[in-house]
Amino acid sequence: MKLVRYGNPGEEKPGLIDADGNIRDLSAHVDDIAGDILGEAELDRIRAIDVDGLSVVMTDPRLGPCVGKIGKFMCIGLNYADHAAESNLPIPEHPILFMKANSAVVGPNDDVVMPRGSSHTDWEVELGVVIGRACKYVSEGDALDYVAGYCVCNDVSERHFQTKLTGQWTKGKSCDTFGPTGPWLVTKDEIADVQTLDMHLDVNGKRMQTGNTKTMIFTVAQIVSHLSQLFTLHPGDVISTGTPPGVGMGMKPDPVYLKKGDVMEVHIQGLGTQRQTVREDS
Repeated sequence: MKLVRYGNPGEEKPGLIDADGNIRDLSAHVDDIAGDILGEAELDRIRAIDVDGLSVVMTDPRLGPCVGKIGKFMCIGLNYADHAAESNLPIPEHPILFMKANSAVVGPNDDVVMPRGSSHTDWEVELGVVIGRACKYVSEGDALDYVAGYCVCNDVSERHFQTKLTGQWTKGKSCDTFGPTGPWLVTKDEIADVQTLDMHLDVNGKRMQTGNTKTMIFTVAQIVSHLSQLFTLHPGDVISTGTPPGVGMGMKPDPVYLKKGDVMEVHIQGLGTQRQTVREDS
């Protein structure tokens, strides 16, 4: 299934995408696409609904973040070997973890707003993993049993804030609008192998990033297992799993950063496409 949230910010309704690409309204069956409906039993209940009996959303609504009430928004740094190389950083021995503030989360096609003083705003296409049930001390072999599905994330980053303001990466990762998520949550049964997904990101129609999840240093299963040894993962938690090469910071001979009016298109095979226009904060 492809589950979606649509409507004005803070007023999103739950829906699913039918075989023809239409949004079908799920609000008579669930309150939201959030942690309490992401377990297998609840997802099976939604799968059993007669899709033809659901109302088609006839307008072209705004799409909200594909997961509501996100608990933890966790991000894995330097998880592609070639991205680590372009960043002139060593391959990590364990997954590098940082957090993105939930206030950064926006819909997949909402504007990305550069904060005041920003001059180094960058892009990062990433595979998002959505946890479906409580997960602690799980093995790598069992880890995917705790995953509800996957989505596209754009880990927008302000590099000066991230690297020059003294402290953790979170400073440059958590600005408002720096977490576009969606367009939809694709349940894991639709993805035959999460470690073979093509991904790319364009800026103003120019291809900047091209990658595939097969080159991840730590697989989805390894990441989920590792994090579960540290703390409990809860339904509705999101893990953004790292980015392939081609970020603006790594451009040669000189870095390239986003500016007002730029348009990003962010795509992962089977998970859909995002489109964001960049603007400056007022």
